[in-house]
Amino acid sequence: MRECSVPALAEVPAEGNLTDLIKRNAAEAPDAAALARKVGGRWTDVTSTRFLAEVYEVAKGLIAAGIEPGDRIGLMSRTRYEWTLLDFAIWCAGAISVPVYETSSAEQIEWILSDSGARAVVVENAAHLGAVDRARERLPELAHVWRIDEGDGEAAVPALTAAGREVADAVVDERCAGLRADSVATVIYTSGTTGRPKGCVLTHGNFQAELGNVVALLNRLFVPEKSSCLLFLPLAHVLGRILEIGCIMARVRIGHCPDVKQLTGELQTFQPTFVLAVPRVFEKVYNAASAKAQADGKGKIFEMAAETAIAYSEGMDSASISLGLRIKHKVFDKLVYGKLRAALGGRATHAISGGAPLGTRLGHFFRGIGFTVLEGYGLTETCAAHTVNPADGIRIGTVGRPVPGSAVRIAEDGEILAKGPNVFTGYWKNDAATAEAFEDDGWFRTGDIGVLDDEGFLTVTGRKKEILVTAGGKNIAPALIEDRIRAHPLISECMVVGDRRPFVGALITIDPEAFPTWKEQNGKPADATVADLADDPDLLAAVQDAVDEGNKAVSRAEGVRRFRVLTINFTEESGHVTPSLKLKRNLVLKDFEQDIEKIYEG
Repeated sequence: MRECSVPALAEVPAEGNLTDLIKRNAAEAPDAAALARKVGGRWTDVTSTRFLAEVYEVAKGLIAAGIEPGDRIGLMSRTRYEWTLLDFAIWCAGAISVPVYETSSAEQIEWILSDSGARAVVVENAAHLGAVDRARERLPELAHVWRIDEGDGEAAVPALTAAGREVADAVVDERCAGLRADSVATVIYTSGTTGRPKGCVLTHGNFQAELGNVVALLNRLFVPEKSSCLLFLPLAHVLGRILEIGCIMARVRIGHCPDVKQLTGELQTFQPTFVLAVPRVFEKVYNAASAKAQADGKGKIFEMAAETAIAYSEGMDSASISLGLRIKHKVFDKLVYGKLRAALGGRATHAISGGAPLGTRLGHFFRGIGFTVLEGYGLTETCAAHTVNPADGIRIGTVGRPVPGSAVRIAEDGEILAKGPNVFTGYWKNDAATAEAFEDDGWFRTGDIGVLDDEGFLTVTGRKKEILVTAGGKNIAPALIEDRIRAHPLISECMVVGDRRPFVGALITIDPEAFPTWKEQNGKPADATVADLADDPDLLAAVQDAVDEGNKAVSRAEGVRRFRVLTINFTEESGHVTPSLKLKRNLVLKDFEQDIEKIYEG
């Protein structure tokens, strides 16, 4: 059993709560740009003073509507300015926010609002409103439904502002003062990869402990009134939420991008100094650049540039970079790397990544082009990051050391255990699940497996429930080889199979963005679908190249021996991935049972 703890860099005041952040900002830097929002197609700054005023106006409207301290309020919307405004307004009204993914099904929406006992919900658009209305008769505690976008009635923010005009500031002050560090701030429902989502109860103190220490540790990123961050991950997910609040805490200017299809353009105009993303975003950035280079006849140049960036980053770790490598790196910086940084807005030097492993190769590639990705690890139950790589001491291939003030332990069976003031208090109305989640001595069972090195850097090797045991008795952790295979430009998703089977196989899906370029380069009909080419020798050879690359990371017994190209992609719309892009493995196994059987035929 190995354990590592790191001393805290920030203390959590017992009387403090998250509403203190926006009050302090208005008092200490009233004219600083706290956020920016799109008005008439242009970014318009919102000062600390203005943001506090808007939050109070909406909080008054909630109070006027009868919202009481401790009431739960659902919040269902894409990532946008109103999300952050409503989040803080709910707290200033003394209430508890309950995020709902804007892509949630009607059944999921009903379950979350019902299980949490929500008194009100704010939705974004007509589709969301319709889903709530269809479940309304089964939600007896739901008294109010407000809509952010204008519909038949007035939009939520102006409507609440108008309703609260007669409520005095002192009433909001009293609600804020009634919140302590141990008061519940939010109930975040898990993605539901296995069964119905459970509500994770997180307190104001959980957020303050998490963010006070993360902001202090990553102070090179969180520079007050100088840094900026463009949020585009769902704020219903704890990872996006933690950056939202962390930026407010550090007085880092926030922008929101509700539509990832517009992300490239928004990065150009907002020009953040750092971003938050999941590994799949970085994989797509790399694959898109590679595909474009191939299409422009510059594929070999890009490959040389990529290898140079990786070698340069590896040399940074060993403090051994030859003169020849430095010259090549400088040349490629003008030809390739500078253009990639410009695509990210031109000012960003760092990214924070979580949710899944990025992979050593991509980690070195991005640092080698001058854009360092800091990987961390955590769950909703740990209030996002429980470990993180420091900006001044990154160890690529790991997810860093414990966040200051917290600890990590590796159990005898390899499970990662967590402890600290950022760890949740339990599951909403589910004592049995809460008891099951903790060891007798208070350590939280993450369900993941991993190893700690001598300096306390954690490497996550897989999910405990996802371990495959082949017919030969070999234990296989799928994550490593899946990540390596998925890094190939042509591959969208990969899921390893082989539990109680004679060897390891894989289900492979083709990236719809890379597929047209591949067809053009390989002389295939432009209108050919994946189904048309599923048995095409050239396509199978390209996938085999990806599999061969992935197999280099594992032993022969762990390597993928056969694969099956699927004719659809795993998406949130198909129901095979969660909003945080995690595979719903049980559903994939069920829906593609026949494809799996074909892998093992003969």
